[in-house]
Amino acid sequence: MRNLFNLFFFLFVAHVTVGQQNEVKPFSIEADYFYGSILEHNQDISHLITDFPNGLWLSYNRKTYGWNEWEGRYNFPDWGFTFSYQDLKNTYLGENYGLYGHFNWYFLNRYLRVTVGQGVAYASNPYHPDDNYENSAYGSRFLSSTFIKAGFVKENIIDGLGIQLNLGVLHYSNANLKAPNNSTNTLFASAGLSYQFDAPNFPVRIPVGSWRSSNYAERIHYNVVFRTGVNEADVNGLGQFPFYTFSFFADKRINYKSTFQAGVDVYFSYFLLNLIRYREIAYPGDGLTGDEDFRRVGVFIGHELRFNKVAFVSQLGRYIYWPYEFENITYNRLGLKRYMFNDNVFIAVTVKAHWAKAEAVEFGLGLRL
Repeated sequence: MRNLFNLFFFLFVAHVTVGQQNEVKPFSIEADYFYGSILEHNQDISHLITDFPNGLWLSYNRKTYGWNEWEGRYNFPDWGFTFSYQDLKNTYLGENYGLYGHFNWYFLNRYLRVTVGQGVAYASNPYHPDDNYENSAYGSRFLSSTFIKAGFVKENIIDGLGIQLNLGVLHYSNANLKAPNNSTNTLFASAGLSYQFDAPNFPVRIPVGSWRSSNYAERIHYNVVFRTGVNEADVNGLGQFPFYTFSFFADKRINYKSTFQAGVDVYFSYFLLNLIRYREIAYPGDGLTGDEDFRRVGVFIGHELRFNKVAFVSQLGRYIYWPYEFENITYNRLGLKRYMFNDNVFIAVTVKAHWAKAEAVEFGLGLRL
């Protein structure tokens, strides 16, 4: 009997121990009201700025506490999803609805929080050549949208309830998927409440320990990437055309967070081919023959900020072959990539632009050797 009791006791202790080793998934929800003003970054949207837009944020935050190593190395951020509603207070712009993935980063003893979100927005009243030609900001019903906000946060003040106060910018653009694409940027202030579920049982945060970030340094790797998508020149009705980009670069990971890159891009952008032909006929004073080469070659340097298998990519490049002078000789690329199969394969979604003027949203597949 005693042996049987000891067996049951051992199984109970083992069950409790294993249960304590399972990851818990604490989360919170937030609701915020925001109010702001559309910034006149382009004179072509001045007629669309007639009042002060307002809206609502609803957010779900998965709280981290160091179960995975990257959580501790980034001071235990949150990740989650945000829904937004914005009334742009203009008949031609209408209302926008957005769905985002976001990260919350904490500073100053977790009283300062910076949130970055990227997602897709639905425009209720986009440009239409007959019914809404005044909307020069949104050329398509679905838009790429980004927001960044920063401010004071105090969680779990009483019984899981908290508050947050923020200043931020909300951006809508279709990244030249379809003309017109003058976009909007709303500068806003927001205030709201949060609720932390099961706050008394929030797990103790796990420190990173003594394992050095530099231990993740790697040898130089060589990469090849194929990127594609469709886009349109800034001429209404010219049409959407595919593009194909081939990138070749070397990268060197120096620690857990940072990887540096240098390489070459080769662009086959068929919207440029049609833009050249259009301008040769419509603007004979430009001196175009219509036979200018639409292809481009650029060199770039870049950086990746790693979060486990996900990385934020930033690149700055300059064309070395640029026969048709479209936009600027300098270009940049921002986006996300996801590593798979022991970091030998990756997928990426990036925005290629000339400073703040987007050219295309790129969907990429790459091989890292």
